[in-house]
Amino acid sequence: MKTRPAPQSRQRGVAVIIALLLTTLAITIVASLFWQQQVQVRSIENQRLQLQKQWILRGALDWAGLILREDAKYSSVDTLDEPWATPLAETRLNQYVENGQSAADAADATLSGSIADAQARYNLTDLCPNGMINPDEVSAFARLLNNANIDPALAQATANLMADAQQKPAANNADTVNQSGPLPMNLTQVDDLLAVPGFTPEMLAKIKDFVIFLPRATAVNVNTAPAEVLSAISTLSISDATALVASRNTATFRNPGDFMMLMHENHLIVANVAVSTSYFLVNGKVRMSRAESEIQALIERNGANTKLIWIREY
Repeated sequence: MKTRPAPQSRQRGVAVIIALLLTTLAITIVASLFWQQQVQVRSIENQRLQLQKQWILRGALDWAGLILREDAKYSSVDTLDEPWATPLAETRLNQYVENGQSAADAADATLSGSIADAQARYNLTDLCPNGMINPDEVSAFARLLNNANIDPALAQATANLMADAQQKPAANNADTVNQSGPLPMNLTQVDDLLAVPGFTPEMLAKIKDFVIFLPRATAVNVNTAPAEVLSAISTLSISDATALVASRNTATFRNPGDFMMLMHENHLIVANVAVSTSYFLVNGKVRMSRAESEIQALIERNGANTKLIWIREY
């Protein structure tokens, strides 16, 4: 015959189990609090790093503007052998920036960047300034597309879309949109070319480094333009344009007439060209500990003054 455990023994067993459960609960609560604290600390650190990166990149933009303003004081011709065209290699900032981190973290803070001539690229705004299509510029863009093995008819399609977007009256309400149909997209950046029927991401990748949308129509700087762009604006073959770029390294064009005369000697068509630049692209990359940021900005230079047009973070 079995005997039941004494009531006092059962109570002690229950008390032990309750004590273990309470201990486990307490440990869980403490661990959770520590975890939340770590998450909050990491979040604050990330916010601080983000702010520091933004300030460093803003400082880099100010420095780029200073370089461009100084260049304008001493030269009216822009070439690739000027100081602004020299890229900044990855440079440690621990000697210049007090970031409140340990020495090991500070040593990881680096900045690199470059300034590029935006007018070395083909300005797609030239296709349709003020809503009026420029046939000569459409032909130039068509040559650029053709050289990249892309359907040249997309040049006219791009100009048509730009003209429609600029000439179509803005819709004031949804009823207007429904009556007139969807408004055509106004192209303002290179990725917007994907809105042109027939353009694909693969096509865009081929020409992305050779085209740009600037705030107004501009001339191409023949001292900085690559062979692909020179071929498009002058009908030079790619091989002849490449040879011209090589010879330009030792003898740059001092005025547009020098380039025009060279082209006319060879009976070539020439679009609007220049030897000086008003728009520059500034690329910057900053790395701090585990955080990294890249920006691209467009700066307009007007004489001794510079103005930030836009900035994009990647």
